[in-house]
Amino acid sequence: MNHQKLTFAQRVGLELLWLWAWLFAVMPYWFKYYVVENLFYVLLCYVLRYRRKVVWQNLRNSFPEKSDDELTAIRRKYYRTLSELFVDTVNMAHMSADKARTVLTVKGLEEHRAAVRGRDWIALTAHYGCWEYCSYWGLYEPSQMLVAVYHPLRSVVMECFYQRLRNYENSTTVAMKECLRFYLRNREKGIDGKNLVMGLIADQNPPRRPDSHWFRFLNQDTIFFDGGEKLALRCHLPVYFVRMKRLRRGRYEMSFDLLYDGEEVVEPNEITERYVRRLEAEIVAQPELWIWSHRRWKHKRTNVNG
Repeated sequence: MNHQKLTFAQRVGLELLWLWAWLFAVMPYWFKYYVVENLFYVLLCYVLRYRRKVVWQNLRNSFPEKSDDELTAIRRKYYRTLSELFVDTVNMAHMSADKARTVLTVKGLEEHRAAVRGRDWIALTAHYGCWEYCSYWGLYEPSQMLVAVYHPLRSVVMECFYQRLRNYENSTTVAMKECLRFYLRNREKGIDGKNLVMGLIADQNPPRRPDSHWFRFLNQDTIFFDGGEKLALRCHLPVYFVRMKRLRRGRYEMSFDLLYDGEEVVEPNEITERYVRRLEAEIVAQPELWIWSHRRWKHKRTNVNG
């Protein structure tokens, strides 16, 4: 979304929003993460009670074996995560390359670099931890361009705001519906001569289709976006699960698990199945880091053959 598509009032709103975010981002770490985050936590959890029924229902359905006390503890931790994500995201408005390498470190960098050198590849991630920090991958591998595939926001002001946050050095964005065409158009020469990393968040709630495949995920029948698998099979691209490990407030470690090497013969939906199992394991290990306030299971399975 470029500024020419904004009205004058929208441009003013965007610049004021960006100025506020920038002023917040330059504040001391202790103030952002131990004052503002704590205040935001109280607001979300106890004052607004933000989507509390949705969070509780999702947790109860996902972990039927847990007691109410255990689920309540997870819920409280989740609101902590949500508050921290607010700070993490706004903090990106003022992020130097050196600071970005501080908030995001990469485990097994040399091994992964050697495995994908000279190749395009697909990064499958999720709404787990601060996924926005994935935008900084290009700082560690400048020979690659991260193409973050996303769903445009309805608000043009917020759309432009998030574009500014995400379009970092060696990083760009493309709408989900343009993903395949974008890659096919750029795969020969890349972007600025760089290999392409197609980054997809695959755990969102996709539109239901007659041929949607259902996966058993967190004790519920669930459909997933399969665009990553389709792109991988069509273009013979390796696929990696991107793991985001929280180290402390505002600090994450990225690592990679190979899901598909680009050549293996696999059954339909097998690549997505591997992604689902990796993600499920991460959520079970640290459930508070996943986004429970989304209405993830709006679609219900009506047959047993899909």
